[in-house]
Amino acid sequence: MDKIAKLLKKISPRDRDIILSLVQKLMANDKSLKFIKLKNSDFYRLRHGNLRIIFHKDNGIIIDSIKLRNDNTYKNL
Repeated sequence: MDKIAKLLKKISPRDRDIILSLVQKLMANDKSLKFIKLKNSDFYRLRHGNLRIIFHKDNGIIIDSIKLRNDNTYKNL
C-alpha cells in the first residue's frame, strides 16, 4: 500500500473529505488555492491546518505526497 493510501485510511473521515476536495480543486486549477513554491526545489506546498500536499508541475499537476505536518515533512524531497 502506498503512503498516501495509508494516510487516507488512518485519518478521520472529515479530514479525508477535506483532502479529497483540496486535491480536486488542485487538479481543476482553482485560483482560490494558495500554494507556495518550496525553496531550492521544483516542488510546491498546499497547506490546510496540519495537512500538507506536496506537488510539482510537469505537463499538469503531479502529487508527490500528502502528509501530516511534523519535523520531517519537507525532508527528502
